[in-house]
Amino acid sequence: MTRIAVIGAGITGVTTASSLMDRGYEVTLFDRNRYAAMQTSFANGGQLSASNAEIWNRWSTVFKGMKWMMTRGAPLLVNPKPSWHKYSWMAEFVASIPQYRANTVQTTRMAIAARGLLKEKAARHGFDFDCEDRGILHIFTDKAEFDHATEVNRLLAEGGLRRRAVTPVEMRAIEPALSGTFHGGYYVESDFTGDIHRYTTGLARAIEAQGAQLRFGTDVEAIRVDRNAVNITSSRNHESMTEAFDAIVVCAGVESRAFGAQLRDRVNVYPVKGYSITVRLDDEESQRAAPWISLLDDQAKVVTSRLGKDRFRIAGTAEFNGYNLDIRDDRIRPLVKWCERFFPGVSTEHAIPWAGLRPMMPNMMPKVGQGRRERVFYNTGHGHLGWTLSAVTAEMVAETVAASRTVNGAAAVRGATPPAQRAAA
Repeated sequence: MTRIAVIGAGITGVTTASSLMDRGYEVTLFDRNRYAAMQTSFANGGQLSASNAEIWNRWSTVFKGMKWMMTRGAPLLVNPKPSWHKYSWMAEFVASIPQYRANTVQTTRMAIAARGLLKEKAARHGFDFDCEDRGILHIFTDKAEFDHATEVNRLLAEGGLRRRAVTPVEMRAIEPALSGTFHGGYYVESDFTGDIHRYTTGLARAIEAQGAQLRFGTDVEAIRVDRNAVNITSSRNHESMTEAFDAIVVCAGVESRAFGAQLRDRVNVYPVKGYSITVRLDDEESQRAAPWISLLDDQAKVVTSRLGKDRFRIAGTAEFNGYNLDIRDDRIRPLVKWCERFFPGVSTEHAIPWAGLRPMMPNMMPKVGQGRRERVFYNTGHGHLGWTLSAVTAEMVAETVAASRTVNGAAAVRGATPPAQRAAA
């Protein structure tokens, strides 16, 4: 049987392992953490949001970054400290501005396909992830931001997404708990939310029960590729071992750049830090005052999701500060204040802070496909849409692996169309 190694057990790695197993491959999943989903897939905003598919490659993003550079609580914060990686990445970001329209449309199409695939996997394997299928409401207090959203709506529609404008009165009918003064909003019925950590760990248990080898708490020390195999040297509890695989898929988030360098590929992901708070809804008053509809505040760059009866997740901001996971009070405080502004009845006494590093490519498009060598593949660099796009890019890379195995005369596994692929049709 063909053996595939997958590096990284976040949402992207685990969905990739599942899609490969659907095609009959023997999968070994490596992660240095003791459990799945312990880094960027631990506490994100929770949205499965095709309506948030607009990429960031616009001149206005560049100007905002420059304007907010010295504002510590700004939605977008760039540490001006010189770094070749950061400034070369930003140069490529600017160079990708002409692809803004095409990449936004393509991302929208991918996100729409991914939503059904994610639900299908959860239903097939029988695990719960606090899914709330209530849509996502985009809120605007500023006319200029609303007008820009109207322009973006044309791109989303071109990608196949229906997003309808709503008045402030309609917004409160959709989410009665919402307080404040608004210019207007946009509502998407087909988007939904869920707990990324619960989903990833549930799917990891499911593929393990199907025979996947989960090498958690294991450091991948070296990867050597030759004509016949991919040899991976790993260590656990100070004991090293080397194993041979037929192929490798790198899904290692912000570490994908280092793995790519080992494999002679340029994987220019940059770690863009995001923050979240999980508000504990310990009393009935807070539970009533917290929204069930997922919200997206485009101006503040804040998203929310209700994770069951007693948790309210608020996430956002983007920070260009290197490989730094420090949780800063001046970045958390705006999330708490945002909650108190729009949902004053929610107690923020128990708000658990978190920070994660989004692996972001300069053109805001995930790197999915084969590397320079025929046994090496990538599924990484999803940026702020890793949860949203993970299931579809997993199918894409699994199809690429299968096609490569067939073209190169290897023992590609043939059989019925995988269930996840049928869901995408």
